[in-house]
Amino acid sequence: MDNEVAARHTKDIKFCDMTSNQAIVYHESLRTERAHLLQAAIEAVKKQGQQNEEKFLQDVLDVFTVLLGKKVYPHLTGNVHAQTSPSTAYDTEKTVQHARKLVSIFEANKIPKERVCIKIPATPESMVACKVLAEMGIQTLATTLFSVPQAIAASQANCTFVAPYFNELRVHFEPSLWRDYTHPAEDHPSSQTIVSIKQAFQTLESKTQVMPASIVTVNEVIGLVSLKPDHLTISGGLLDKLSQLPPEPTESFKTSLTPVIDEAQRAEFLSFLLSAYHFTFTLYPF
Repeated sequence: MDNEVAARHTKDIKFCDMTSNQAIVYHESLRTERAHLLQAAIEAVKKQGQQNEEKFLQDVLDVFTVLLGKKVYPHLTGNVHAQTSPSTAYDTEKTVQHARKLVSIFEANKIPKERVCIKIPATPESMVACKVLAEMGIQTLATTLFSVPQAIAASQANCTFVAPYFNELRVHFEPSLWRDYTHPAEDHPSSQTIVSIKQAFQTLESKTQVMPASIVTVNEVIGLVSLKPDHLTISGGLLDKLSQLPPEPTESFKTSLTPVIDEAQRAEFLSFLLSAYHFTFTLYPF
């Protein structure tokens, strides 16, 4: 959500999409050079009339998110992204409402619905919400995703993207938890999940694209390219580091990993979204 990073790395080729989440928006709000955008969001929400404090803060956050995305939009060939509130992740109706609200704010800022993708945590209730939103013509990305069953449910909900986390989110806040793998494409436990998701989507002839996220190092970027995802979510800091490196030789992008999906799992692929309950039981059998 930093237009300066996008501009710095946009010359002959533009980026496809841009990412967003509440943590990114929060850190952007602390930057002095974003003060005018934050103030603009506050003033825009004030014009809507008197509101309680919680709703006022959420509305300011939503408008500010859109204004940040609007600054990056000229550097993209694809979509701007915004994430629904994690507080609504286990409520289908509220997730749908928040997604529609975000899309309407983008449209009010002259960014059409077709160029907006809403990031939604991959809970059972929210995957049902993604299916509802897809029927409204709203693109979604299933985020905080760690497993093949979540990815299958997202595919059946017609999500445009799934974003399997390569590292758990908290390593970005507690670096001591992060583990360095010399060969991430072979050794990182999440690599196997990503390869299996790709295979599952091929089996299903799914149109949902795989976009790994939560990447810490350049070495992980190189490892992930070896897994042949459709896209990668790369932070501004990693983009800066990558831009200073020489091209990687072709042999850097290889992996011997194979999908781990048996026939029983293939049979289950057809029914993950029959109900939120079934999906919940698949994720958390007890």
